Amino acid sequence: MNTLIAVSIAPVGVGEELSKHVAEVVKVIRESGLPNKTSSMFTEIEGDWDEVMTVVKRATFVLAERGIRTEVLIKADIRPGFVDTMNGKIKRLDAAMNK
Repeated sequence: MNTLIAVSIAPVGVGEELSKHVAEVVKVIRESGLPNKTSSMFTEIEGDWDEVMTVVKRATFVLAERGIRTEVLIKADIRPGFVDTMNGKIKRLDAAMNK
C-alpha cells in the first residue's frame, strides 16, 4: 500500500554540528531509488509500506551500528488509492490557494 513517510533521523551526543552524520542518513535514503525529498527538518519518502520502512531502518542503522545514539521521528500518511502523494498534496494545496 502506498505510504508517504516524513522522517527525521539524527544522531544524539555527537556535538553541535550534525550535518556530516545526517548526510550519511540522507545518502542511504537517496540511494534507495524511492521518491524522496529532503528539507531542513525532515526527509519524505514514498512507496510501498514495507519498502519505505526498510529504507528507514537502513538509514537509522547507518549511525546506530557505529554506536551512535540515534533519534528517529516518523509521520506516516497511508492513503489507499493514491500515488505520488508527495507531489499531489502540494498540487492540491496550490490549487486550493488559487495559485
